[in-house]
Amino acid sequence: MFKLLTIVGARPQFIKAAALSRVIGNSFRDAVQEVILHTGQHYDPSMSEIFFREMRIPEPAYNLEIGSETHGRQTGKMLSGIEEVIQKEDPDAVVVYGDTNSTLAGALAASKLHVPLFHIEAGLRSYNKQMPEEINRIMADHVSTLLFCPTITAVENLRKEGIVKAGHQPYTFDHPGVYHCGDLMYDNTLFFKELASKQSTILSDLGLSGQDYILATVHRPVNTDDRGNLQSILNALHTIAVEEGVQVVLPLHPRTSRIIDSLH
Repeated sequence: MFKLLTIVGARPQFIKAAALSRVIGNSFRDAVQEVILHTGQHYDPSMSEIFFREMRIPEPAYNLEIGSETHGRQTGKMLSGIEEVIQKEDPDAVVVYGDTNSTLAGALAASKLHVPLFHIEAGLRSYNKQMPEEINRIMADHVSTLLFCPTITAVENLRKEGIVKAGHQPYTFDHPGVYHCGDLMYDNTLFFKELASKQSTILSDLGLSGQDYILATVHRPVNTDDRGNLQSILNALHTIAVEEGVQVVLPLHPRTSRIIDSLH
């Protein structure tokens, strides 16, 4: 049986992992054993536990409980913990998602232990290396064995960096496989749409049933940690709401909420 170590740590990764875990459980239970490692990068119950429960994600076999730290300390602690789990579990491959510090730590640990790395959401670029996420995604891509790209543009971004699909298997770090596979978030949208229509009361709770509204999220450090950027975004959302005559629904990341409070 193929053993897959799935590394997650942040809210978007939980959501993407739900789609992959669902397929493994439904169609490949006899062929793939998935072991989930949660780094603890997101640890607030509203950003961690609730996702595992409501999206029916299997409980993590490991939780490193890293929590909030500076980028270097957080990544270093994750790297050490992930390395120990890889050595203990001896997986056939490690899968990482996106561009967080959990992604980077998982990629580094797997590559240094010569375990094949599968990067889901590969090839995305902002072309802004001031963003920590840009560094994380670039480094993960360059040590991956299989790169799963959500868009053709992502495939092209990899090609520009010299990462192209090898002409033959087996695929390795030096001769990777690159695939345009689409977006797991779309799979989840289709799967949970019907469930949400039956169980969710959020629209009626907010008085939005049958009304137009705008959903926005603001959580990237480049947008939240710079007070000027955050103020500009909030002003723009206010202007749109007034000019369009619609309400703006803004689910707040805990960091964003703290910073907004400090603006008053």
